[in-house]
Amino acid sequence: MERKWWTLIAVCFGTFMLLLDITVVNVALPDIQQALHSTFADLQWVVDAYALTLAAFLLTAGVLGDMYGRRGMFAIGLVLFSIASLTCGLSTTPLMLNLSRAAQGVGGAIMFATSLALIAQAFSGKERGTAIGVYGAVVGGAVAIGPLVGGAITSGIGWRWIFFINIPIGIVAVVITLTKVDNAKFSTGRKIDWLGFTTFTASLFLLVFALVQGNAKGWGSTYIVSMLIGSAVLMAVFIVGEWLQKDPMLDLNLFRKPAMVGVSLGSFTLSASIFAMFLYLTLYLQTVLGYTPFQAGVRFLPLTMLAFLVAPIAGKLTVRIHSRFMMALGLFLVALACELMSHVEATSSWLVLLPGFLVAGVGIGITNPVLASASVSVVTPERSGMSTGAASTFRQVGIATGIAGLGAVFVHQIKPAVVSSLHSTVEGAAVLAHGGSALGSALATGGVRQVAASIPTQAGRHALMTAYQVGFTSTFDHLMRIGAVVALVGSISCLFLVRQKDFVPSHGGGDWAKPEEGSVPSDKGDDGSEWSAAAHAG
Repeated sequence: MERKWWTLIAVCFGTFMLLLDITVVNVALPDIQQALHSTFADLQWVVDAYALTLAAFLLTAGVLGDMYGRRGMFAIGLVLFSIASLTCGLSTTPLMLNLSRAAQGVGGAIMFATSLALIAQAFSGKERGTAIGVYGAVVGGAVAIGPLVGGAITSGIGWRWIFFINIPIGIVAVVITLTKVDNAKFSTGRKIDWLGFTTFTASLFLLVFALVQGNAKGWGSTYIVSMLIGSAVLMAVFIVGEWLQKDPMLDLNLFRKPAMVGVSLGSFTLSASIFAMFLYLTLYLQTVLGYTPFQAGVRFLPLTMLAFLVAPIAGKLTVRIHSRFMMALGLFLVALACELMSHVEATSSWLVLLPGFLVAGVGIGITNPVLASASVSVVTPERSGMSTGAASTFRQVGIATGIAGLGAVFVHQIKPAVVSSLHSTVEGAAVLAHGGSALGSALATGGVRQVAASIPTQAGRHALMTAYQVGFTSTFDHLMRIGAVVALVGSISCLFLVRQKDFVPSHGGGDWAKPEEGSVPSDKGDDGSEWSAAAHAG
């Protein structure tokens, strides 16, 4: 087998492990909360700690890959991720788990930043389109089986094993990477931008921390206001520093191309909408409807299987259809799916989500591989590490800020919604009279079932759980509508910003000529060569 195909296998192994871990964790969150006595904020950090370090290290990892060789950096990422997975599985406190998740994010950042760049350096022409299609299928496959695998493992042998399964996968991927993958690197002479890395990381951390703690500390409190101001100041320092430096972590000149802006916004809005909502979908299925992790995973299958089936088709279609139209369509479908899922009521069954699941599966399946292809197509090969790192950074920032922002709305709205519902019944009013203060804390920490168990009367317990279902679903509907707006903004942005002329051309040996703006692409370039999927994806 040619080494380039071994490269694809190694990248797919690593990517599969990363994405499987993300999706299996979502289904296991309620069990983690119970086992480690976590608050709702702790649950947010299980996801956000990973997303934060992933976003913070991506750009630096991409530069390191360009400087020292992508094969070696990819292998280092695999090792770090596997070791961190072990410590996640051994965690005994929420803090230990969240720190381990942050360490996973570092390893994941290195892998994400170099994976698409490895594919870009190994493949060209139509073979790159095929490789991107396979990569998209792996992305869809991990998303497809993740909830089911996570549910089965959590229900069967315990949530800790969702992390332990990464270890053998990581070992196989490391062996293939070190023995079969070429270690191409570019003599860029670049250096690590410590100022950019520090200011960006600190700014993002302060923003997410403020969003998570805003309701508890008070949005007008000195504590939260200082956090937000500090985040803004640090981000301003980051932008100015990147603009003035000769060798920045993030070359702002990339964003002179509207296509790069469009790809980045597409990555951000996809994550900040439907992917950020997976936490609340899981909580709805398990805490409101009472499904086990495995049962919840089964009900995610319509969404995840469609994402799996559509992704390779979308990857192939990048050779025929401009990326702007496919991105816009995919994100529009995600927006439509969120709107379809914004009509949940306390008495609804899970089937109320099914139309939205089906539409979201198609939208995700279209958007993911097209974003991947476009992110390596707007720059020259030696800059692909930075461009894919930038796009992936926006994706992770979208997840981190999306979960934190939606969580702030959730915590702010659920208490008054539950209290209003309790006031409407005699039994509910009695619950408020005897345990109103404990209830407020329980709603913020996710411990409403514990409060219900302490109520002496069956009628009181029923009244509280009914009110919780009413409050949760009404708040859930609001979150879905916010997600729909975010995805729609992304769809419109991609449609108008991702331009054909911004994609990088090259010539000969699997490199492809670029069409004139406004021309209709064909399967052959002016020199008779075939177009690559990436160059033809605009």
